[in-house]
Amino acid sequence: MVTMLQVNNLTKSYGPQTIFRDLSFSIGERQKIGVIGKNGAGKSTIFRLILGEDQADSGSIVIGPSTRLGYLQQEDDWRDQESALDYLIRLSGQEIWTVKKLASGFELNDIKLQQPAIELSGGWRMRLKLSAMLLQSPNLFLLDEPTNYLDLNTLILLENYLKSYKGSFLIISHDREFIKNTCQETLEIFNGGCYQYPGPLEEYLAFKEQKLRTLIKQNEGLASQQEHLQEFVNRFRASASKAKQAQAMIRKIDKLEAKRITIEHEAGITRINIPPVPKRKSMALRVKKLSIGYQTPIVTDIDFDVTFGERLAVLGLNGQGKTTFLRTIAGLLPPLAGSFHWYSGAKIAYHAQDSFEILNRHELAGIYLRRSADPEIKTERVLKMAGDFLFNEDDLNKPIGVLSGGEKSRLVLASLLLSKPDVLILDEPTSHLDFETVEALGHALKKFHGAIIFTSHDRTFTNLLVTGLVEVADGQAVKRFQDYEDYIEALEQKLQNKVTAVNTKSANPDKQLEYQAKKEHQKQLDRLDKKLIKLRAQHQEIMDYFSNNPTNYHAEKMQILSQLNREIVETENEWLQLATRD
Repeated sequence: MVTMLQVNNLTKSYGPQTIFRDLSFSIGERQKIGVIGKNGAGKSTIFRLILGEDQADSGSIVIGPSTRLGYLQQEDDWRDQESALDYLIRLSGQEIWTVKKLASGFELNDIKLQQPAIELSGGWRMRLKLSAMLLQSPNLFLLDEPTNYLDLNTLILLENYLKSYKGSFLIISHDREFIKNTCQETLEIFNGGCYQYPGPLEEYLAFKEQKLRTLIKQNEGLASQQEHLQEFVNRFRASASKAKQAQAMIRKIDKLEAKRITIEHEAGITRINIPPVPKRKSMALRVKKLSIGYQTPIVTDIDFDVTFGERLAVLGLNGQGKTTFLRTIAGLLPPLAGSFHWYSGAKIAYHAQDSFEILNRHELAGIYLRRSADPEIKTERVLKMAGDFLFNEDDLNKPIGVLSGGEKSRLVLASLLLSKPDVLILDEPTSHLDFETVEALGHALKKFHGAIIFTSHDRTFTNLLVTGLVEVADGQAVKRFQDYEDYIEALEQKLQNKVTAVNTKSANPDKQLEYQAKKEHQKQLDRLDKKLIKLRAQHQEIMDYFSNNPTNYHAEKMQILSQLNREIVETENEWLQLATRD
């Protein structure tokens, strides 16, 4: 196998801190590698060294003569009023039809391609940059946390492209689902070095867990031997006749101690304990005919309720109004029409995407946490929460300005939870967090008795947490009675159908189009069947409640029942129209 990239004995330090020492790995043809590791382990530093944006202290990086290196450009590099199409042609030097074909894989149609690149929204700009990178035909490219900037639709489109990509890539991502779906091998950066595993992420984590159990058993065996020897030392240390043997035993104990292995995994996050809030069964939020935006409405006539215990995921394309909705109900933006009302006395905590960027960089981390905590929370509980988020005593005495992006994100989340809110509004809380922290946070929030309304690109986190969905699209925000996994499955199918339609439009004969149409027709029927089963089950559950509690009028359940009745009728009509179509 041809070696495309060779990293040899790389060492890099920043001041007194050594990021890694004697780090080595290699990449060959068609290797799809997920790069994982805790925040601050040096993953992004390695990418900068490979790209020549930084210099190593020692060691070498050898890029093969046939390697065409590509990376995702973060800065905007289009010219004033340059169309998206002209930008792609200028950067790639490819023919128009080649540019359009690849761009169509990211839903950049003729209308989008004719717009000035500078006028595209953030999500479409990221799709444009992805297309520009891929059109330059790299056979090895680097992606550093691409999921932090992508909406769910673009993320799925990128995944589909990477699955069929014939070259090699290195992807840094804290999105476990993304790594699972795209990468066939794993490279973990830890303890100043790395481990390259020739298998996918889940297989590597199982291997690592087995290795951990083996190391723990070895340490337990060494501890048992030390304990036995220490008993002899304790008994005969003062005996003149046994003093020489006791000293020999002490040396053996020291040798056994040297053999013990420090297990880095045990120092990581295992669980996060959120200060408890009262359990309520009442309404948390009522939204009535709400219109949101800045001067012109982005979304109108938003109408739904949220109860305590609900955990709503707000979904939709970038630029559709998800963040605007969260900022409005958090009280940071005035509504343009309609209203929303929190229950009386609600204590709301809001996490913005840029929360950590507005911290006082000179304030000590520990003082910030203590200041943010609810007055009823004792100092020991603050320190426990800090430890849950991997902050030790030295970290708490550091100015916030010297912390990494991931550390600042953890600090902000810890401070929000210590404030003891009963409502959490979270806008992309998982950005900059490693997936171990993401999953610990998801498990912790799952036990939270308050209401949670959140957006997240991380599907593992969302799936752990979500109890309901709000989809923001085409100027509407609708609460849906649908499982998150079903929503993802339907979205993947919808996007695949669009890509298939584009790819077959010019070259496919009528028979293939007819086959594709029949295939799609059956999939839609199957999806509606599945949806009806779930809706009817939810309907029956509420009817059983009223049957068992005939004198108990429950306004919230009556409203849900009414919504379910409407959705069942709409779904049945949709199924009937499809089933009777020629």
